[in-house]
Amino acid sequence: MLKNPPTVAGYASVVGKREHEGPLREYFDLHDSTEKFGMDTWEKAESEMQRLSLNLALAKARLCGQELGAIFAGDLMNQCIGSSYAAECAHRPFFGLYGACSTFAEGSVLASLLLDSGAFSRCAVLASSHFCTAQRQFRYPLEYGCQRTPTSQRTATAAGALILASEGNGPYIREVLPGTIVDMGITDINNMGAAMAPAAYDTLTKYFGETGKKPEDFDLILTGDLGREGHGIICDFMKSAGYDMADVYNDCGLMLYDVDGQDMHSGGSGCGCSAATVAGYIMKRFEKKELCNVLYIATGALMSPASLQQGRSIPGIAHLVRISAERGE
Repeated sequence: MLKNPPTVAGYASVVGKREHEGPLREYFDLHDSTEKFGMDTWEKAESEMQRLSLNLALAKARLCGQELGAIFAGDLMNQCIGSSYAAECAHRPFFGLYGACSTFAEGSVLASLLLDSGAFSRCAVLASSHFCTAQRQFRYPLEYGCQRTPTSQRTATAAGALILASEGNGPYIREVLPGTIVDMGITDINNMGAAMAPAAYDTLTKYFGETGKKPEDFDLILTGDLGREGHGIICDFMKSAGYDMADVYNDCGLMLYDVDGQDMHSGGSGCGCSAATVAGYIMKRFEKKELCNVLYIATGALMSPASLQQGRSIPGIAHLVRISAERGE
């Protein structure tokens, strides 16, 4: 538990065409049906998504970039180029993160700890992904038209930003729990839900064991992004451990799209999937006072093109962030 819980002073979400056509469309701030965002490459488009989300979040917080103590940002591209190009315009201390789909929660954990310590008074947390940049790096050229397996997830074209501050009216980051690496030997890149679910189980059972809290203490327990496959696995794992989450549990990869209607197979994935869901849907529901206590656990499949080509297993990780409308219990 944080002694001085930081507040969410501003938030914003930016998405692509298919994300805007999904069930959460009314919660996003900006979309572009071309998914190019005025740029001439997919990689530049992803950086622009992050830049737009940062500027929108700063505007909502009534701040300028120079008032930030630091920026924590990440994406799926090699050496986080989407984030570094997006952050350069702010001219603030920059921490580039790679946690795969867990990146938004990882940034929130690190920023919250530094705000709680007094090292900074304001920080930005950013994360993004783009279907076309991820396909080019991890899978096949778009022109190839490769067929996806039933367990595969679609990388979301989306970005999210939070401005966290040491003072404000909430909602607040009340608790954080960094995850540890869990590797169960999964090697199938088209079944990342199975690779990441054990890490979510590890973090959740640690949290419930250490705090004494139960699933029913929360309005929503939200993972990102296990998809349909991982959702079923984590439900079974948690129930076997004595924690029935069925009534309060959902996954960003299942919420972002109409999974069957939009033919998304096992759902969504990518750094931007949970970033846009949290910085859009979750924050706006807090603003409307429809949510009071949310447990957000973002999972990441920590592979690279080189590790996949070498046939290595996919390590998983899950970082936990508790978001509350109240600063105290």
